[in-house]
Amino acid sequence: MVAFKSKYRIVTVSGKIAVGTSTLARNLSSVLDWQYVNIGALQRKFDETHGINQNMQGASSRSDRHEKSMEDMTAKMLGHEKNIVYEAWLSGFMGREIHDIFRVLLVCSSDDVRVDRVVNRDNLSIDEAKKWIKQREKENISKWKKLYGDFDFWDPKYFNLVIDTYNSGPMETVGKVLDRLGFKHK
Repeated sequence: MVAFKSKYRIVTVSGKIAVGTSTLARNLSSVLDWQYVNIGALQRKFDETHGINQNMQGASSRSDRHEKSMEDMTAKMLGHEKNIVYEAWLSGFMGREIHDIFRVLLVCSSDDVRVDRVVNRDNLSIDEAKKWIKQREKENISKWKKLYGDFDFWDPKYFNLVIDTYNSGPMETVGKVLDRLGFKHK
């Protein structure tokens, strides 16, 4: 396979719970043949090691020092690495001033669809999924505002492309990103 040449050295994929970030990031990594970095997976390993249930607890269960270390790692990778698809809630925000990073924000305009995705993915009841989505997002946003300032971390102005996954399936979503990157399938 011939390596994809792009003016961008990294693609970030950001979004809240159950909007399709992991699916998009894995698909992009596969098509582009770029390394896939998933900060959520690293957080889950940390949580497992420290007895934290990620569905029942958000960032408030982790020390500020740990959260800052994850964002420091993100800043370092975004500043120096190349040929990476980087998935993290804050990756687009963290890379907002780096011009050779293509920042993708996924949203889902239907909370019911997000709840359904969590129910099916994590084998939860509808009420559990609603509670856990609300709690984790609230805790994470509160922690991040405390650490980084009063920002809307998913303001479209920080991103090169915003896709609503309610109206765009997995293959259409990856196609939209590839088109904007100028990727031509051989």
